[in-house]
Amino acid sequence: MQTAIVMKRLDTLPKLSKAGKSINGLFRLMTCRDLWKAAYEKVAQNSGSLTPGIDGDTLDGFSLDKLEALISEVVEGRYRPNPVRRVYIPKSNGKLRPLGIPSIRDRLVQETLRTILETIYEPIFSNHSHGFRPNRSCHTALEHIQKVWRGTKWFVEVDIVGYFDNIDHDILVNLLRKRIADKKIIDLIRRFLEAGYLENWRFSRTYSGTPQGGIVSPILANIYLHELDLFMETWMEAKNKGVKRRREQEWNRLSKLINYRQMQIRRIVRSEESLSVGDQGRIAALKQDIKVLDKARKSVPALASQDPDYRRFRYVRYADDFLIGVIGSKDDARRMMDAVRQFLGNLKLNVSEEKSGIRHASDGVEFLGYDIHTWNSNQVRSVRDTLGRNYTKRNPDGLITLNVPRTKIRQFCQRHGYGYPDTRWGIDRPALINSSEYEIASQFNAEYRGFVQYYALCVNVKAQLRSLQFVVQTSLLKTLANKRHSSLAKVLTSVRNRDGEWYVASRDLGGKLRRVRVWKLRHLTRPSVKFAKVDALPRYIAAFARTDLVDRLFSEECALCGTSNVPVEVHHVRKLKDHVNSPLMAQVRAARQRKRIPLCINCHRNVHAGRQRDLRMRA
Repeated sequence: MQTAIVMKRLDTLPKLSKAGKSINGLFRLMTCRDLWKAAYEKVAQNSGSLTPGIDGDTLDGFSLDKLEALISEVVEGRYRPNPVRRVYIPKSNGKLRPLGIPSIRDRLVQETLRTILETIYEPIFSNHSHGFRPNRSCHTALEHIQKVWRGTKWFVEVDIVGYFDNIDHDILVNLLRKRIADKKIIDLIRRFLEAGYLENWRFSRTYSGTPQGGIVSPILANIYLHELDLFMETWMEAKNKGVKRRREQEWNRLSKLINYRQMQIRRIVRSEESLSVGDQGRIAALKQDIKVLDKARKSVPALASQDPDYRRFRYVRYADDFLIGVIGSKDDARRMMDAVRQFLGNLKLNVSEEKSGIRHASDGVEFLGYDIHTWNSNQVRSVRDTLGRNYTKRNPDGLITLNVPRTKIRQFCQRHGYGYPDTRWGIDRPALINSSEYEIASQFNAEYRGFVQYYALCVNVKAQLRSLQFVVQTSLLKTLANKRHSSLAKVLTSVRNRDGEWYVASRDLGGKLRRVRVWKLRHLTRPSVKFAKVDALPRYIAAFARTDLVDRLFSEECALCGTSNVPVEVHHVRKLKDHVNSPLMAQVRAARQRKRIPLCINCHRNVHAGRQRDLRMRA
């Protein structure tokens, strides 16, 4: 199918989806070569492109002929997905999470499917959903809570047991059929769901779930829980009531006393052209009363904490992690939790009773790695109105504050071997000794900066992470001192300049001096979080942007011998397995700087056989 026709068809899919119409003719899009080229480039850019599936193949050696053969298999209905290769990765709680690694062929088919599904479902996904979506992230979910959830009284936590492993295939397929009327697309997705997995060379069938690690799994998981989003939106629309909370009675009483004394002062001033000594004394006494009453009023909330005529439910979801906020009574929160539990039961999902519960907002909850709780402050700040007049205003009650959990700091230090943040004691990292000083400092920067930037939304984040910075900097200095066989004082003197900045420098193999600035909290800038609305549709034409690599691959020209109009394969210059015994930073650099070069079959074989020098130049 021609690219122009495909693009026109893709442009119509969001409109049809938002109109609630069932969409057909999607399988014909799978014949578009540009769609597959975009899928190839997306998969090739992924850090796992050199991780093999059960067939042992990687993108190293991939060719146009192999892609054409794969397209033919899919279009003719001969394609069958391979079982995924199951491995386990550690979780933060010490347990292991199963990860399914698809074959390269399956990844390309899944990426093509994902593009089509995203075009259909992204326009109708809820604004409350933030996981695995374009222009959305953990930060957009957290900032929504921070800005919108003020005044929340109760947090409802609901933990789904093994969500990705317990998605019911029949329910998911029925949900897909609501929007997709193309049987071939549905059947292809079902084959992926039922492909099974291989663990220790033993095959197991999959009767439920989507494998974590599959390219199409995240959007299928979002489609499944989109029903929960719709349920919550319906619940909130039906159960929310009231426009504004009523005033607290004590606040009203004190306000009336203040207003009465202010009225008395105005009467005295209006009735007398020149105030007597007695009048001045009465005014001074009234002002003193007003001052005392105003201080008392600022100590009580202005709005009633429990207003039976006002109720609000809030909801946000990131993948299978979701949080519900309630402005109302605890009974309201219980009814909400029971309704969610029952609805998830209809989706054949179980709720963990141990990890789920209702917590008072002032006690806080942990969500997406942040500690979230409400904060009541009696602090008064100066505010200027539109006429330029200054007046004092008390900070509102029930502000949402985001904090760094202390356990996350400890786990971060333990995982990277920095030391002990509770005692502010840093230790050296022997695993980095064989790397250059430039590489050591760069590794510290990447780890520490990534952690701090994730928690950049926290209130007073620099104050909260000051002890962590001390530990990280001490660990860096001790690592450099160990490498130099020197003292901490000498290392600190050598890296610190007059402005208080730290710079670490070393020469590479070519003798070129490379210098890196050690990253500190002072360099942190609060990220600008753009909250994308679903009506702002992504431009899918960008998915077909041709890269230099794709152009050369499909031009059938060898980058080494220059032969044209011959079948070519993609050679990965820097393969990660070539750096297994290298220092840690060398492995990191290899992962970042892999080059992919199209070679003819003879040149590719010669490179792997050692008869041709490995390419580090033409990319």
